[in-house]
Amino acid sequence: GFTMDDRDLVIEMVAVELVGASGNRADTAMDAQGQKRSGAKNVPLPPPLTVMPVYMDDQYQDTTFYQRHDLPVGSNIKGPVVLLEDTSTIVVEPGWEAVLEPSGAVILSRYQPRIAAASEPGVTAEAAPDPVLLEVFNNLFMSIAEQMGVTLENTAYSVNIKERLDFSCAVFDIDGNLVANAPHMPVHLGSMGESVKAIIARRGDSVKPGDVFMLNDPYNGGTHLPDVTVITPVFDQAGSELLFYVASRGHHADIGGLTPGSMPPHSTHIDEEGVLINNVQMVDQGRLLEDELRALLAGAKYPARNIDQNIGDLKAHIAANEKGVAELRKMVDQFGLARVRAYMGHVQDNAERLVRDVLGELKDGYHIVHLDNGAQVQVAVSIDQENRQAVVDFTGTSDQLDNNFNAPTAVCRAAVLYVFRSLIDADIPLNDGCLKPIDIRIPEGSMLNPQHPAAVVAGNVETSQCVTDCLFGALGVMASAQGTMNNFTYGNDRHQYYETICGGAGAGYHHDRGFHGTSGVHTHMTNSRLTDPEVLELRYPVLLEQFKIREGSGGKGRYQGGDGTVRTVRFLEPMKASILSNRRKVAPFGLKDGEPGALGRTSVRRVDGSTEELASTQTIEVAAGDSVTVETPGGGGFGRA
Repeated sequence: GFTMDDRDLVIEMVAVELVGASGNRADTAMDAQGQKRSGAKNVPLPPPLTVMPVYMDDQYQDTTFYQRHDLPVGSNIKGPVVLLEDTSTIVVEPGWEAVLEPSGAVILSRYQPRIAAASEPGVTAEAAPDPVLLEVFNNLFMSIAEQMGVTLENTAYSVNIKERLDFSCAVFDIDGNLVANAPHMPVHLGSMGESVKAIIARRGDSVKPGDVFMLNDPYNGGTHLPDVTVITPVFDQAGSELLFYVASRGHHADIGGLTPGSMPPHSTHIDEEGVLINNVQMVDQGRLLEDELRALLAGAKYPARNIDQNIGDLKAHIAANEKGVAELRKMVDQFGLARVRAYMGHVQDNAERLVRDVLGELKDGYHIVHLDNGAQVQVAVSIDQENRQAVVDFTGTSDQLDNNFNAPTAVCRAAVLYVFRSLIDADIPLNDGCLKPIDIRIPEGSMLNPQHPAAVVAGNVETSQCVTDCLFGALGVMASAQGTMNNFTYGNDRHQYYETICGGAGAGYHHDRGFHGTSGVHTHMTNSRLTDPEVLELRYPVLLEQFKIREGSGGKGRYQGGDGTVRTVRFLEPMKASILSNRRKVAPFGLKDGEPGALGRTSVRRVDGSTEELASTQTIEVAAGDSVTVETPGGGGFGRA
């Protein structure tokens, strides 16, 4: 991924693989001319079972079908042909031949060189995609993002990325459009394209092979400061042509700011939320710029508290991206650049078509969601069923706030992308094609389109959930989920930890079927998990006293909302703890006469036995022996019980 001139290379593990052959077969001995004896005969073939068209090599070809046991030894058959038997089917493609050996083996060999993939005719973005290859490329692109995620998980330093999996990886085309994602964090995936496009706009043609860039600036492609996006350009093997981009975004456990964990409940200025990174080069032609990175992380008004941890995670980002680079190059080698680029377009076009199909079934809708702080998110969805288009208009949403619940437009866009992708009943990657039929209108200067230097740390985690619930409410398909991520952070100068806590999902009705909400699950814009208790207690001076389902907290209805959870953490040394949440005053709404879910609640129990209920957003000092309990909201019910 990169080199470090002042460090020795440490080889931690060496694996040796031995590959051998199983031995020669006597019945395939060569004659004096070097030809296989079994294939030298011209054995008459029996009549075929049938001849019918089969799709091979991008076209339908007349293909002969035989029963294998009807063929005599020495038969030499050129493809396209299909050999049928009781336990298997052998497909011999064009350019291949099958020879039946005396031992009963069928030897397949290519007799006609395959045309190089890169020069195959007719492979353009405008050409109609092959449906089989479309499915193959859908899964290949997603697989690359998944492999990147596995690499990031395995090499990360922080608990937040390694254990909670608060990260996302994705593949982008040459223009920075999202092509495919792994099933990671929807709020990351739908907004990462803005980060890639910010790099493209700033760096232009100056990008070189081996360069890597990073950013978290909410006003230039980012979302909130803890989410650091690392972007790697993908060049061809020769390093002469820029082909694609890969990116990974991780929520760093601490990036500075007023409170440990970098989720300050009461920030009012972006500088109070940590280190702002605006389009910074972190690797220069394969050389890690570690000194410059450390200076950046230490140089803010409220600097990062654990720079070694940040650097460790950033190295993991680079490793994950390198995995994506390698896999994309393999894909180009196998299928050819023209075909890969064409199918990057086709998978987006397919997503667009599927969203248009969904729009043909939806109706106009309108909804308002109120936040605990008095703000509101308002949306009107207008469906043009004839042209299968939609306008999603957030006019009426509160103006920019003097707190940190403002959300950059990339976050709002991610929520819209997630909602319409989730309505598609097909296994396709979330990508930018989903938004092509949708006109998103966000008033400038609103809390969903704030201006610098507004604070935004809660917008990515809290406001995004409200936008999602509001959209589902307007479309009439799902009641409110818990409507918050229950962001719980604590730490001091030595330890910093951040987690989101699961709650209830909303009940709903879609595709002519109703469904109950799920209990104790991370909903909608978050898809992280909670750190295992053993790892949590090993890495931090805390004790997990309880974690259970909050029975009866889901809203009642024909379809029941999911229940929230109860989680209690006891501190073993003094720390500063913060809760950044919603749905403590305004309950998660039910839909179609369904009842709302239960409100959330956060409380602290002091070592002397006294208790105190905390506000939706609050920071407190905790002593050794104090404990904090977070009771998360339930989801709303759907339909009259």
